[in-house]
Amino acid sequence: MNNGDNTAIFSTDIGFIALNGSVKIMILDYLKSGCKSFDEIVQHTGKAKSTISVHLNDLRSQSLLEEVTDTNDKRKKVYFLKCQYVACSQEPGMKHYNEMLHLIASPHVNSFGCLKCLFHAVQYGFRAHGVNCDPIMRKIGNDVGASLSRNFVSKEKERVLEEMMFFWKEHDIGSFNVLSYDPITIAVSDFFDCRSIPIKEKTLCSFAQGVFEGVFREKLGIECVMQMRGKCNDDCNNCHFQMNIL
Repeated sequence: MNNGDNTAIFSTDIGFIALNGSVKIMILDYLKSGCKSFDEIVQHTGKAKSTISVHLNDLRSQSLLEEVTDTNDKRKKVYFLKCQYVACSQEPGMKHYNEMLHLIASPHVNSFGCLKCLFHAVQYGFRAHGVNCDPIMRKIGNDVGASLSRNFVSKEKERVLEEMMFFWKEHDIGSFNVLSYDPITIAVSDFFDCRSIPIKEKTLCSFAQGVFEGVFREKLGIECVMQMRGKCNDDCNNCHFQMNIL
């Protein structure tokens, strides 16, 4: 989440908030792991107490975090997130977006699936206009995974993954192989035809991450992060994810 000079966009109860201060973004990133005390935040950021106090007050006024009394020590305050990180700015690039629009306009679109091409066009469109939408795509993937999990009956990881494989194949979502069950490591291939479509840019890895995380949370009762192993690029044939339990 620490984007340096880039702008980070957060969703709150009062709407979207954009930040471009690296210290504020660092504080919010740190709070992702849970409540933190004032002293812990100062130590993590390496900034003066007076500086952190100003930043915390600003973040509270924007409804990005909340301050409460520490239940273990009434003299201290702890801070927790009240927002969701959804996107950040990036350098705009129209090339892949225009390529997708040309593909949609061509007779070849039917061979790849018109709806899938439209889905990819939305992603490329955000990037074309300078928005990295990976965080919100992952959050939506989490929600979709939680809903998809209602189609599965098992609560054992081997059986849940078998049901997912069948469901993905039946509904033409893509395919994946289980490389290990301890920890769960998965190789995802052609998620929404991401490799078949002849436009090579960053694919829907964050959405796939979220889908697995949502399913595992609902069916296995596990809060986890599906960490990507390796870099998504033109040469990779699949995306490898490994479960890290929180």
